[in-house]
Amino acid sequence: MNVAELLIEAYSRIPDEAARILRGLDDAALTYRPDPDANSIAWLVWHLARGQDAQVAACSGDEQAWTAAGWAARMGLPFDPSATGYGQSSAEVAQVRVGAEDLLGYLGDVHRRTVAFLATLAEEDLDRVVDEAWDPPVTLGVRLVSIVGDDLQHLGQAAYVRGLVQRA
Repeated sequence: MNVAELLIEAYSRIPDEAARILRGLDDAALTYRPDPDANSIAWLVWHLARGQDAQVAACSGDEQAWTAAGWAARMGLPFDPSATGYGQSSAEVAQVRVGAEDLLGYLGDVHRRTVAFLATLAEEDLDRVVDEAWDPPVTLGVRLVSIVGDDLQHLGQAAYVRGLVQRA
């Protein structure tokens, strides 16, 4: 297995797990929040897709699916198109009211673009610095691991909230 295949394997777990979590959920379940400041399943899945989209696009030099493929307009969220959910307030989290079909469609589009980029990578590409705002500067390899780690954490959170919904 080469580095591209390994990364594709890791990233391919994200849409599969999201589909499992979202399966059969109605709008009430998607927007359920265990307390007023908690994140909903819809917000968590939207945020993980937005984060992956924005960060991988920055690494690949491509436009984000969010704007390039019209997902921002389709979902109609009241945020600036650059918003990824990072640092959003509780009130903003509550504004993410998106159906499972759109969440999975957007995540699927992001995943296809991510895999296309990952398939081009060789081991030596992972050492390329992609963000000099940190000390030490962030390499492509570190950024790609960070993205998949964040996404899997958010999926775990969404699965937990789904469990709470099912017990309620």
